Amino acid sequence: MKKIFTLMTILLTFACGSVFAKKADSNKLKVVTTIFPEYDWAKEIIGEKSDNVELTLLLNNGVDLHSYQPSVKDIAKVSEADIFVYVGGESDEWVDEVLKNAKNPGMKVINLVEVLGERVKNEEVVEGMEHEHGHDEHDDDEHDEHHHEEEKDEHVWLSLRFAKTLCGAICDALCEKDSANANLYRKNLTSYTAKLDALDSKYADAVKAGNKNTLVFGDRFPFRYMVDDYNLKYFAAFTGCSAESEASFKTIAFLSEKVNELGLNCVCQIESGNGKIAKTVISNSKNKKAKVVTFDSLQSTTAKQIKKGTTYLGVMEKNLESLKEALR
Repeated sequence: MKKIFTLMTILLTFACGSVFAKKADSNKLKVVTTIFPEYDWAKEIIGEKSDNVELTLLLNNGVDLHSYQPSVKDIAKVSEADIFVYVGGESDEWVDEVLKNAKNPGMKVINLVEVLGERVKNEEVVEGMEHEHGHDEHDDDEHDEHHHEEEKDEHVWLSLRFAKTLCGAICDALCEKDSANANLYRKNLTSYTAKLDALDSKYADAVKAGNKNTLVFGDRFPFRYMVDDYNLKYFAAFTGCSAESEASFKTIAFLSEKVNELGLNCVCQIESGNGKIAKTVISNSKNKKAKVVTFDSLQSTTAKQIKKGTTYLGVMEKNLESLKEALR
């Protein structure tokens, strides 16, 4: 997925010692995260001790997890980290080589996928999705299914229930590396997980109160963990990690028929979508007045958004409102 030549060139440059002229504050605990949910969870757990911690978010310029490639500066940050948190899915294949060249032998590494273990699901292709990897519908279906069996669905942060477990792992690492402030970290974790529990209950109530139990996405679908938490069904144009952006007429027709069959009033998209497929699905359905509803997958949150107050819980609250709309 990543350009190995580029990464190896960066690693060689890094190994030769030409990365930083200015050293970071060695007195601070260095915590490096790849995506925004990890960053925000760590920020909440660290709390008022933030002056003692240098917290870094690598993907802070709107680049999607699936297309991210680390810069020399990013690799240096990871190499010197005391705690490094990353997802651990196929999009993070670059991490292994970086960790082999890390300068800090005592680094605590948190791989979200490994923390969750057997609870991590395989990426699935549901009825109506575009066929991946250049396979025609008459090609070897068993081969295609086998490929997807081997690929993990890496969007684990979109489960509020998983978020509790992952926050616990981050807290454990902070306590290990900064035992003097362990009680504060534990206290902050307890407070934060209570908020996660409360929002989880709101989601369950919204699903119970909804008139529908199925979502149709005219887009990629990274929300499998969310819908599985609340026993919802879904149909989508592409898998969560798909790089495709154009849907075939067959896919459009299938999704439009699902809108008709299920009497849906909304077609969904993710935050990076342009709405083109969702609008086309609606225009080919009987319900021309159906709305396009956006869900934020938290894969491309920017530093600018963070400065304006964006939080993991805030985004998931907005996703709850989108869910309510989609289930009406």
